[in-house]
Amino acid sequence: MERKVASDYPQELLDLFHEYQHGDINRRTFLDRAAKFAVGGLTVTAIFESLRPNYVWAQQIPADDKRIKVGYETVQSPEGNGSIKGYLARPAKSGKLPAVLVIHENRGLNPYIEDVARRLALANFIAFAPDGLTSVGGYPGSDEKGAEAFRKVDGKKMTEDFVAAAKWLKARSDSTHKLGAVGFCFGGGMVNQLAVRLGPDLNAGVAFYGRQAGAEDVPKISAPLLLQYAGNDQRINEGIPAYEAALKANHKVYQVYMYEGKQHGFHNDTTPRYDEESAKLAWSRTLEFFNKHLR
Repeated sequence: MERKVASDYPQELLDLFHEYQHGDINRRTFLDRAAKFAVGGLTVTAIFESLRPNYVWAQQIPADDKRIKVGYETVQSPEGNGSIKGYLARPAKSGKLPAVLVIHENRGLNPYIEDVARRLALANFIAFAPDGLTSVGGYPGSDEKGAEAFRKVDGKKMTEDFVAAAKWLKARSDSTHKLGAVGFCFGGGMVNQLAVRLGPDLNAGVAFYGRQAGAEDVPKISAPLLLQYAGNDQRINEGIPAYEAALKANHKVYQVYMYEGKQHGFHNDTTPRYDEESAKLAWSRTLEFFNKHLR
């Protein structure tokens, strides 16, 4: 499939697909409303297919890269759904390292998120990417099915699953017991929630275009936060002023970066919303932040 970029699409169409991806409209509604963009021999089905993730594009680090070790682990979560399975990636060389929890979007543990874990392993971290869909059979192999499954999971129990995964990761014998968390979309919001829930047990959090924690919960946050947002993401961005005001008022350590003109999901290199320049800059800032606060 030819790789397209966000600028190949009208913003209205990108916004429409964003609504579909977040469950605000179903596929039929998307196709109906996108029909007006099907011109010049282009079908609405072709438009839909071009916007969907292509996970071949996501593989920056092959799973069999000799510099890393990867595998799956299951973590007990008695307060949540009983257990949560995840993808563990770490450098091949032995030694204690800081750990980073990687939290997926509202689709489950897809190949893009596994690759992010491998990127962190190459940067000399232990990375664990839990699958919030474990209790409903795990990531089902496609984003559409993943979105359906995501809506079936008890949200409060899923949060407990991520808390359990974070505590397990921090306590590992090969960890320095310094813990970071990075998340995207839903996962970005979960990073903010974990900062509240874990308090001093979280040592650094990086949230990509994630929903903010409530101002009343900000006093519970101890971790330095790096908050990265896309300019064309009105629904998420409307929560920034209140969150930033609360962080300031409570003297929290945080940084905010706004990537102007970019789309929600700009770091996800499997869809046209990906922006290579912004994604690379945001990732370099992420690694710099973790190296500063976790080493």
